[in-house]
Amino acid sequence: MELAEFLREIQATVRAQMQDGALYEELVYANIVMDHMAEIGMTFEPVQCYFEGKVGNAILRLSGYSLSDDNDQLDLFVSLYLGEDEPTRIPDAETKTAVEQCFRFLSLCAQGTLAPKLDPTNDVRSLAETLQAIYNDLEQIRIFVITDRIANSKSFKTKEINGKAVRLEVMDIERLYRHISEGKPRDELVIDFNELSGQPLPCVFVNGQNDDYDYALTAVPGDALRLLYEKFGARLLEANVRSFLSVKGKGVNAGIQNTLRNSPERFMAYNNGIVMVADEIRLGNSLDGMIGIAWIKGLQIVNGGQTTASLYFTKKKYPEIDLSGVRVAAKIIVMRVQDPAKEEALVSDISRFANSQNAVRQSDLSANKPFHVEIEKISRNVYCPDGVSQWFYERAAGSYNTLLAREGTTPAKLKKIKDAIPTSRRLTKTDLAKYLNAWAQKPEIVSLGSQKNFDRFMSALVAPEGQEVKLPSTADFKSMIAKAKLYRDTQKLIRPMFQAFQANITAYTVSVTAKMLGDRIDLDKIWSNQAVSHELLKQIEIWARQVSEVLHESAGGKMISEWAKKPECRDAVFAASYSPVATGIPEVRYNG
Repeated sequence: MELAEFLREIQATVRAQMQDGALYEELVYANIVMDHMAEIGMTFEPVQCYFEGKVGNAILRLSGYSLSDDNDQLDLFVSLYLGEDEPTRIPDAETKTAVEQCFRFLSLCAQGTLAPKLDPTNDVRSLAETLQAIYNDLEQIRIFVITDRIANSKSFKTKEINGKAVRLEVMDIERLYRHISEGKPRDELVIDFNELSGQPLPCVFVNGQNDDYDYALTAVPGDALRLLYEKFGARLLEANVRSFLSVKGKGVNAGIQNTLRNSPERFMAYNNGIVMVADEIRLGNSLDGMIGIAWIKGLQIVNGGQTTASLYFTKKKYPEIDLSGVRVAAKIIVMRVQDPAKEEALVSDISRFANSQNAVRQSDLSANKPFHVEIEKISRNVYCPDGVSQWFYERAAGSYNTLLAREGTTPAKLKKIKDAIPTSRRLTKTDLAKYLNAWAQKPEIVSLGSQKNFDRFMSALVAPEGQEVKLPSTADFKSMIAKAKLYRDTQKLIRPMFQAFQANITAYTVSVTAKMLGDRIDLDKIWSNQAVSHELLKQIEIWARQVSEVLHESAGGKMISEWAKKPECRDAVFAASYSPVATGIPEVRYNG
């Protein structure tokens, strides 16, 4: 698929959402990009939050934001949307203007001058108050311009607000296209050690004995690893490792920090090192003539995320620390596998065995991998009631695009596949976990974000010792799809109803729907119709407004996106009174 075709597909998605009642094309597009960035680890769980206004002569703009769990890393997003079907360039002056408008928003929040100027009922006010409160503790701040045009510059010079560095980046259509079409957003992670360290990294390189991988053993300078994290952040960390990093206790950080401050020369002796996978490396000669790694592409850390992040944050907190003598032992596995499913399985296994010493195993997917394999198998064999179309379960990232490339060898064949399996029927692992946990009345878990929700979902699937995980049946699969359809239709319904926090309202509304209807709802009917009835959606609309009111009232001025993660929020929402179930809903079984 070429860039122009990809752009047209994205624009068609935006217009489809507008027909479903979304408020602004610009925000629909921003949401698509923000969700993608979260999925690949470029940002944390994003929250759509639109603001445009003036303070004095300054124009302020914001499309969304993302905060880390510890409130120490902040991303702000501002969107520039054109809506054209042909790739168009955007001048740097225009992206810089958008950066400045978002930068001023952040600056006024940090100074505490914006919140008092906003109506207390405005959802942006709680964000402004939160940013003022946490600003001094922020370790990393980034502003992203999101655009459906092609930007000449993908980043700008770092700026400062109150002594804090603010990195400025552009996420344009070209960058999005590379991520999605290639199925490997890590392709952007290209590292030249001649530039980073002044010479190739001395290594022992071993050619693999099979077609799966080669590997290299090396020692990475601590300052080089710190700079890599500064540039790429959590994107360096393979998905499993991001979750390990987020759930580990502070003890590991403290130990690493203590060694760096007091015995940096002993770091390599004390530390277990890191394990990385890469798509490609190029060898060269170091200054002493030894073989070394000159260039590496598609680097992902599958073990040692805590070490890597701690190097960065310790140096940020204690600038006087000298990392010049710090070395980190590293094993680099160079992937040869081309098939996305096989590659994901291999990386997952490498991650699992490399992390086997850790007590935290919530992201250990391999114990439950048969669950996903079985759903994938069922999805390939089960047709929708029309006998032609199917749902596609994307167990391995990029496998949907691989299918299109492998079987859509002519325009006619490609059209036939897309007609039978449109992107609207593509279902990822994290999608499924979200839909099922929401229906299981766990909206506070869904509100934690895709990765954490997935971890909790997988943890709940672990069978008691000595027993096997029950694999899903065809009937289970159809029930899952019905729940997915109900969630997605609720999402479409809610988008135009509320300006902010639609994701949280959706998760809680689906959970309330499950609570109110329980076993009375006929999921088979939703599967058979591949749709939710107008009558049921009208009922859900009523409950959505009531859920929103309870969320805002119970939050007590806190940001809804943060309050929604608390069990206390779930308890408050479930304890509230809701309108009774209306009569005449086709999917509902009525007594008598």
